[in-house]
Amino acid sequence: MFRLSELLAAIQPVSVTGEVNLAIHGLAYDSRACQPGWLFFALPGIHTDGMRFVADARARGAVAFVHQNSSPAVPPGMTAIQVTDCRYAMSAIASAFYGAPSKDLCVIGVTGTEGKSTTVSLIYQLLNAVGIRTGFFSTVMSDTGDGEQPNPEHQTTPESTAVHAMLARMRDQGLTHAVVESSSHGLSDRTARLAHVCFDIGVFTNVTHEHLEFHGTWEQYRSDKANLFRRLGACGQKTIGDRKIAPAGVVCADDPSASYFLQASNAPCMTYASRGNAADLIALDVSSDSSGASFTLEGPDGKGGRIRLPARINLPGRFNIPNTMAAMLAASSASGIPWQSFLPHLPTLRPVRGRMQRIDQGQPFEVIIDYAHTPSSFLEILPPLRASRKGRMLCVFGSGGERDREKRPRQGRIAADYCDVVILADEDPRGEDRMALLEEIAAGCPELPRGQRLFLIPDRREAIQKAFSLANAGDLVLLLGKGHENSIIFADHVMPYDEEGTARSLLADMGYRTGFPESTTRSLA
Repeated sequence: MFRLSELLAAIQPVSVTGEVNLAIHGLAYDSRACQPGWLFFALPGIHTDGMRFVADARARGAVAFVHQNSSPAVPPGMTAIQVTDCRYAMSAIASAFYGAPSKDLCVIGVTGTEGKSTTVSLIYQLLNAVGIRTGFFSTVMSDTGDGEQPNPEHQTTPESTAVHAMLARMRDQGLTHAVVESSSHGLSDRTARLAHVCFDIGVFTNVTHEHLEFHGTWEQYRSDKANLFRRLGACGQKTIGDRKIAPAGVVCADDPSASYFLQASNAPCMTYASRGNAADLIALDVSSDSSGASFTLEGPDGKGGRIRLPARINLPGRFNIPNTMAAMLAASSASGIPWQSFLPHLPTLRPVRGRMQRIDQGQPFEVIIDYAHTPSSFLEILPPLRASRKGRMLCVFGSGGERDREKRPRQGRIAADYCDVVILADEDPRGEDRMALLEEIAAGCPELPRGQRLFLIPDRREAIQKAFSLANAGDLVLLLGKGHENSIIFADHVMPYDEEGTARSLLADMGYRTGFPESTTRSLA
């Protein structure tokens, strides 16, 4: 509990109307979450404005609200705090309310268009494997000290109130390190979700075409991601336990924007590469199989020279090699343990749910679920899958409504180039017309004959059922775009949905039940 006056010391309000010697017991930006003694943030939004809900917040017990309006209506008994940027003020106050938890943790941020969730998980696993108590939160899962829990939201980086609450729980649970999936939205000054997180280690995986509906331009998208590197060490050097943490960056040298992130960094950086570029840590002699990959790692020996050592990961997909390399360098920087000391732990690394996840219930065709939903991620997974098989590839995917529209025909083009059958289905249509959205994807592959190689089936369960009905022995069915997510978002409702559960249920309906977990026997139609 803090006095309002103490929290206001974290910001520079334009004006304050009302009592400031109030006890604040909680923070909320959703009026429905307010309780007695809470502070409400009336955030401006795209579809509505938080000022419309101040009275509701008051009715639920809120005693004060933060806003950026010039002349708000103030309910009787409430204190109004005017600021120039409500989201930035919320971030600063959230950090203060929870006792600046990021200052007490070694915080590792991971940003990039693809590979963020997997890299976060791998860093978390490696640090815990060597005895360093570490928490994390990502698009898929989180662990704040009580074990891994699914992320119920579609939001990669939550609002700042949740960010600092989770970091505070990690600190209070005795964890010393935190790995934070840092999206471009979260790093943007417009949302300020991560504005007051004291990052020590920054990891950059890649940057490709995505989220232009929010950032406006690719250059702004890249710049927002680079905020992570601009902020490294901004809170000064920390001492965690008996070790001083030196700020550091980890950058993928294979990405064309590597030099941009290196120049943006306020800390020394290590680089990694798996595609022939010069780097501190290099993957050589890669040999992939259905279960993972074996390769050689060449890197610094700690004595001014270089060494080569064999490595093995049991994570399918060649893209997991650079993800693993990034995780090793980040874990090394965060712990002071040499990168090569993590090699024995690589074979034990677990994949992330919904990332190149195989579903096998004894059916004669393969089924793989993956979260790939951008043109670049399609190009990462489809070519090697195509090259490794004689059977056909059938692909089910869609594209997010009210999001970047430029990528839709590119998704269709790439899918058609590598897949024999393309089935377009709902991802999260939101407020868009479902069929019109799928037609924009289909515009990228006009040569595919409809009803033979191209199908537009908005209902995702029905689309997957169609793919399974068309699959022959030796074929591969790819279910892309939903991965771990637990819902499909429409204009007027959110429908519970589970890609794995749906696939397993449909296979069971077809009579394939070998190794079928009974707990997932359910229809999600």
